[in-house]
Amino acid sequence: MSNTPIERFPLSGASSVKGTRYMAREKVLQILAASAAEDVEWDVVFPHIFERQFTFETVNPPEDQKRILRPQEVQDLEADVPIEWSQEDYDYALHVVRAARAQRDEATELINRHVKNWKLDRIAFMDRMLIHLAIAEFTASPDIPVKVTINETIELAKRYSTDKSGTFINGILDAIVKELKGAGKVVKTGRGLVE
Repeated sequence: MSNTPIERFPLSGASSVKGTRYMAREKVLQILAASAAEDVEWDVVFPHIFERQFTFETVNPPEDQKRILRPQEVQDLEADVPIEWSQEDYDYALHVVRAARAQRDEATELINRHVKNWKLDRIAFMDRMLIHLAIAEFTASPDIPVKVTINETIELAKRYSTDKSGTFINGILDAIVKELKGAGKVVKTGRGLVE
């Protein structure tokens, strides 16, 4: 990495919001979607989306400084409001993003096995990202109940995908979680989580 300081966008700081698990899950979805094409690595995308550390193109930027947004785009999106994350939500996001990236090929195979009469390229991009997120959470977050993961994924589908995505995703996730449980890959621990 270059020793050249990265120009950071100054967050307004006028107000802030307290992060929640739902917001962290939403940010994980955004990180997975933004890094899916591998034009920009997830560890470059993560601080932009989750930590609001926006970096911008300078004149002749070093190769290791990648621009994702322009300052005006951040202001237009009202993305300069800082989010105060708990350490637990920060750790959750980092853990699930890493798991989703590590399991990407296996998750794609799972999706292919459980979509009947569909080819992967016919499934809406955001639906695929939502299913990848859920699979990572099933397998990498022993403290989150399966039902919570499915319900929260369906809520995100209502916001980010098509009208029929919730029903489609619910059916696919039900089948996938059965297979994962059968293979011993979904292990939930803690009070109220053991089935």
